[in-house]
Amino acid sequence: MSKIKAANIGMKFGMCHVEGAMSYGAEIAAICDCNEENLRFAGERYNIPEEKRITDYRDIIGNDEIDVVTVAIPDQQHVKVSCDLLRAGKHVLCEKPLALTREDIEEMVKVADESDAKFMVGQICRFTPAFEKAKEIIDSGTIGELYFVESEYAHDYMKLCDEWRADPKRHGVIGGGCHAVDLLRWLAGDPQEVFAYGTHKLLPMVEYDDATIAVMKFGENFAGKVFVSTGCKRDYTMRTVIYGTKGTIICDNTSPTMTLFTVDEEGVTKEPQTIEVEVNNHNAAREFEVFADAIVNDKPVLTDAREGAKTVAVCLAIVESSTTGKPVKPDYTF
Repeated sequence: MSKIKAANIGMKFGMCHVEGAMSYGAEIAAICDCNEENLRFAGERYNIPEEKRITDYRDIIGNDEIDVVTVAIPDQQHVKVSCDLLRAGKHVLCEKPLALTREDIEEMVKVADESDAKFMVGQICRFTPAFEKAKEIIDSGTIGELYFVESEYAHDYMKLCDEWRADPKRHGVIGGGCHAVDLLRWLAGDPQEVFAYGTHKLLPMVEYDDATIAVMKFGENFAGKVFVSTGCKRDYTMRTVIYGTKGTIICDNTSPTMTLFTVDEEGVTKEPQTIEVEVNNHNAAREFEVFADAIVNDKPVLTDAREGAKTVAVCLAIVESSTTGKPVKPDYTF
């Protein structure tokens, strides 16, 4: 393949994807947004000529020169737009979550399977430097066998909660908490069962719980927890703690350091190590680089439609459990 020609849909949330494609060296063949002011702002910021600024994504479908399309639009629109692009043979990088309902994630997996193009869901935590380092430490065996993992998605939506975020289908666990769920799936594997409680005290404009805590069973002697609060009164964070039989990792996505505890030969905890990491909690450049490598070298996409679907399946199980008061086993059959 010659130089990749990329198009980017959604200029309110997708400008980082324009930058990611540009950092890779891709040619920006088109930017698209139905809001002309967003389109103008992005076009001027990245020196993209007016003839490459479009308001209808279907113009991308009809452009045979475009190879890769990033989709950064409201979650409710992911299915229609991504499936149309895949059926047209475009490689698609779609923002998280993959979709909001069981029916829609099944449709996305089906269309991705039938397409000759590559599909990637933007589970960005897998490209966050601190979390990448945590994964490296876990895989090295430094902290031994995992027995408990926890992560949180703490983000105050009070000034962010517009119409599409307030949609009852976009429960906070699915729309935002999918970050923490996917991170634990990546670090620890697929939870076998979840049990959740929810509360609603902070966001009067939404119908769904604005705080949810979910306990997860990963296997025998291995548990986890996810806390999601979309109305919390604090700075945004995804504080994550990974407990192993020989050590512990404490990290997040907004701090320049992470902490590693290990043990000596007698199993006694040593003084903690402070590890410096880059702060980059939306590493779109690395994300696009990995996707482009999969396209150019015909490699598997690690965060493909099924991976995205599994994460949503866990989120749906959490919402069901918090509603019914019963434990739920996520359905990973797609």
